[in-house]
Amino acid sequence: MWDQRYQGDEFAYGTEPNSFLQQNAGLLAGPVLCLAEGEGRNAVFLASLGLDVLGVDGSAVGLAKARKLAAAKGVVIRTEVADLATYAPPENFFGSVVSIWAHLPGRLRQRLHRLAEHSLRPGGIVLLEAYAKAQFARTTGGPGDLDRLMAREEIEQEFPQCEPILSREIEREVVEGKYHTGLASVVQFIAKKKT
Repeated sequence: MWDQRYQGDEFAYGTEPNSFLQQNAGLLAGPVLCLAEGEGRNAVFLASLGLDVLGVDGSAVGLAKARKLAAAKGVVIRTEVADLATYAPPENFFGSVVSIWAHLPGRLRQRLHRLAEHSLRPGGIVLLEAYAKAQFARTTGGPGDLDRLMAREEIEQEFPQCEPILSREIEREVVEGKYHTGLASVVQFIAKKKT
């Protein structure tokens, strides 16, 4: 499905970074692991700030576009094609983990978040934005599967070794390409791994 969505010249979610990530990028340190990176807009933005970035996604088509976008913007990113349901990042390696709209089924998400937390160095930052369960009633983006939507309390529990800096569910306007546009219910979470 994702290879199909990312085919063609158009960028499904645009080329500008997620605004929540953009507002909080100053908290991040490299190397940065970007989960479900797709066509690369967030990884390319972080690389433009001088960060070493690895974008991981299940779509080879999306990541090929990510590398093209990076070249067009004059930056370098690393990419890895991997199924996030089985992906295991190296432990105690990353300065930051970024998860923007990475909507896996609940059981797989819990596994991935546990491994992502282990991949952070002490003091490392996790930054996440995802559609909240209240988004289920909306048509402005996100999966139409309640199990793939998130709740603030769940995310806090899934990163037990991290101290929240910001943890909230809010409504906000999301304008990211043709698939994410309009008023949305989202979870926003930033936390620091305990030292």
